Amino acid sequence: MNPDQSAPEDLFAPPSVIATKGQADTVYLRSAYDLPEPSRCIGDWLVHWAEARPDAVFLAERPTPGSEWSKLSYGAALDRVTSVATWLMSQTDAGPDRPVAILSENAIDHAVLALAAIHVGIPVATISTAYSLQSSDHSKLKSMIELLDPGLIYVSDMTVYGPALAALDGLHRAQFLCSSPADTSHAATMFDQAAETPTSEAVGEAFSAITPDTVARLLFTSGSTGTPKAVINTHLMLTSNQEANRVIWPFLETRPPVIVDWLPWSHTFGCNFTSNMVLCFGGSLYIDNGKPAPGLIKQTVDNIKDVRPTLCFNVPRGYDMLIGELENDAEFRRIFFDMDLIFYAAAALPKVVWDRLLELSVETTGKPIPLVAAWGSTETAPLATDCHFQAETTGNIGVPIPGTDLKLVPNGGKLEVRVRGPNVTPGYYKNETKTREAFDDEGFYLMGDAVRFADPDCPEKGLFFDGRVSEDFKLTTGTWVSVGELRIAGIDALAPVAQDIVVTGHDKAEVGFLIFPNEAACRKIAEAEDTVPFEQVLDHPAVKQHVVNGLTDLKRAGGGSSKYAQRARLLMAPPNPDSGEITDKAYINQRQVLANRAADVSLLQGDDPSAYISV
Repeated sequence: MNPDQSAPEDLFAPPSVIATKGQADTVYLRSAYDLPEPSRCIGDWLVHWAEARPDAVFLAERPTPGSEWSKLSYGAALDRVTSVATWLMSQTDAGPDRPVAILSENAIDHAVLALAAIHVGIPVATISTAYSLQSSDHSKLKSMIELLDPGLIYVSDMTVYGPALAALDGLHRAQFLCSSPADTSHAATMFDQAAETPTSEAVGEAFSAITPDTVARLLFTSGSTGTPKAVINTHLMLTSNQEANRVIWPFLETRPPVIVDWLPWSHTFGCNFTSNMVLCFGGSLYIDNGKPAPGLIKQTVDNIKDVRPTLCFNVPRGYDMLIGELENDAEFRRIFFDMDLIFYAAAALPKVVWDRLLELSVETTGKPIPLVAAWGSTETAPLATDCHFQAETTGNIGVPIPGTDLKLVPNGGKLEVRVRGPNVTPGYYKNETKTREAFDDEGFYLMGDAVRFADPDCPEKGLFFDGRVSEDFKLTTGTWVSVGELRIAGIDALAPVAQDIVVTGHDKAEVGFLIFPNEAACRKIAEAEDTVPFEQVLDHPAVKQHVVNGLTDLKRAGGGSSKYAQRARLLMAPPNPDSGEITDKAYINQRQVLANRAADVSLLQGDDPSAYISV
């Protein structure tokens, strides 16, 4: 670790790892820190803060961009949660075997309903809005609802979600609850009506019956192929994650987190990590109506400037878009780099983004802001490792969190990583076959990821994500291509043209790149106005030359044919969430893009030189 990049001592517990050797070069890692006894359930956190800080802001949202914040205190939140829980128990068929399904963006009503159901032992399944609002056939949404057989379906806006609801007709027996006026084709109870229900003693009895093994959430995997699986999330998974945070991020005890967050609650990063951190430590969550997308990132900037949060959580795409705003707005820079730390997850942060964030923080404050990451999955709720130290470069996912064991198994020249601990799911909802297949004979969950040591002789220096085991492939030369590593190197080399990259070359002699271009950057390089068709922009000699230069630099860096791409093809159509090409986290699904873009792969690997750009 470079001395000038060390994080403030009061932020993190120093990394400490116990490593042991097993059979066949297997390595086991665990934190040297003990995991404190986790809370019985997440509802205990709400009850505690409603008593300790009843008037403190728990949740806030802006009804429209730029409007005043609508805020909900901890005391008021508990009142609404118990009222809605009473309504659920007395007026619906929702229960342990009939979950509550939620079709909604992040919102206060959404949060209150989820906490109410969880409070009385009813599992909650928040379904990605993409399956309702961006799908043409709603096939995955249909399969999810059929699997869940929900007792209640909550819909934030019956009109906006109307086509999705129509697609579900005849596939369920659930009642509807909504926050907007019901449409004429689907009868629904208004949320405010449910929230005015007098609290019954039955709620307290049901709450007392919750155990650490009670199911709190059912979270769907991204479902890149086939029907998405519903991952069982118990209270113990969620509470043990935050108890681990308590040990490795001790500052949370004295500085309750204040965050502006857009991360969707249909995904474990947003619903389990960030929002549960706020609830566990009595912080405040300001729901961000912006996100990493053209036209919406400005809303995120405005919200951060208004709230002045203490922490920032985002995905690499988000930080990439924020850099432009930081460079052009001095006030935003001062507020942004005044936070305790910047945290990224869901994918490795390109080095060009990492370097620029550190440069800007030094220019603004005179010191680098702590820039850290973690690693896990929906099945680990989500934390399994955490970089509770300032790494020297991007991609370091840290060390095992307290209570969690990692098993590193040699596999195809890499170290496949497996996880065991109280944070790991007991399995998949109504899917015993997939549950059995998910664990090895020692009870470790098979993540399917690979890692490598920053320093094999010093495990405290952390691990680097080394790609998905299933994504890597061999060239016809017999050389393995590390897709995850090459993707990041390619994005760095082709910056700012490449927004993202998909690596090709399975059973071929050379590697190729399918490039999702950054339209704004390409237009700037081509000096093209917005009225110029994007196809012409991508065909501009200056844009093509930029790609050639990047490919050449990557090749000159050395390492052989598996470390660079000989060819690249710029894609006109952006990644499509509806077809599984991009997740809620704005992360590219390598395998699905290759399947969907077979024609582009063929052109990239074909004989027509006009179809690709070559070194």
